Amino acid sequence: MPKHIVSQVVLPSGVVIGHGQPCFVVAEIGNNHQGKLEIAKEMVYAAAECGADAVKFQKRHTPSLLTREGLAAPYTGPNSFGPTYGAHRDALELDIEEMAQIKDLSERLGLVFFASAWDMISLRQIFGLGVELIKIASADLTCIPLLRAIGQEGVPVVASTGMSTWEDIEVAVAELRSFHDNIVLLHCNSSYPCPEDEIALPVMHRLGRRFGLPVGYSGHEEGLAPSIAAAAQGACLVERHFTLNKMLPGTDHKASLEPSQLKTLVGMIRDVERAMRETEKKVFPKEESTAKKLRKSIVAARRIPAGRIITADDLTVKSPGTGISPLDWDNVIGQKAVREIGEDTLLSWEMVGHLHCVTPVRQIA
Repeated sequence: MPKHIVSQVVLPSGVVIGHGQPCFVVAEIGNNHQGKLEIAKEMVYAAAECGADAVKFQKRHTPSLLTREGLAAPYTGPNSFGPTYGAHRDALELDIEEMAQIKDLSERLGLVFFASAWDMISLRQIFGLGVELIKIASADLTCIPLLRAIGQEGVPVVASTGMSTWEDIEVAVAELRSFHDNIVLLHCNSSYPCPEDEIALPVMHRLGRRFGLPVGYSGHEEGLAPSIAAAAQGACLVERHFTLNKMLPGTDHKASLEPSQLKTLVGMIRDVERAMRETEKKVFPKEESTAKKLRKSIVAARRIPAGRIITADDLTVKSPGTGISPLDWDNVIGQKAVREIGEDTLLSWEMVGHLHCVTPVRQIA
């Protein structure tokens, strides 16, 4: 177990992510805006309408991200936006001035805006926007220089753990914790889309126990069930890729949620939270009225003359549950009938010489 346990991360705006708080739902827009500012704005509006808490983007400076060979590599498949990988990546980028517009729009709509920066230049640009949260993509969890540059800024961090071993995560967390503890770890499988039998949701709890940090889930499955299950298991944050149309070209769209799906996901997570709110076993008022109708009472199976010692043959059980409960079956047997009890009559304690239940059993009256 870690020496220091962090249960919540508090953002400068006052938003709290962690134990005891509603699940923080993130619409990961990434580059699904196809490099178009107007599409990005439309996606932010849609995310807000769906009930998301945050929108998350990605920022890259391709000459800093890729070698010259990587920039020039042919990239001509069905998801290509340019003849080379460098041209493809550039076509999907919003410049930092456009990102600033998106941040302003997001915050006006009540959303937290944040991004993953994939290189040092992009990181400086994103921090220059005054973000209150930064994302470390799974691809960069092993990038020590980037981790240190992020940590020294002191900004709360969300870190995905896809493609990582326990040792990779240990190193990354140690680097970040040398600066601060405002860290949320996300369990993640970086396959796009991820098959359900490789999601390994129980790892989420192991992350929490091992590192003593708030833990969430970044899902790349096509459906909703694993994300809802993650929320039910206590994920403080659920992040899903978001698109306006799954059929758009691009590798992320297939594993993304369209607006109707994101709205459903948010609604179901909120339903789960309500279902998890009460932790004690109790009988609620509506159940009491149902019990009166459906539970059974002790009933005279035949006429019972006054003075008779009641036997099991004198009794049966029938609804409604407004008389003596069958829990007191043994307490009624052997009692003397104070007065005649007609056949098919619900017994009361007054009929058998008692003013109340013999045993401390709760009665529905």
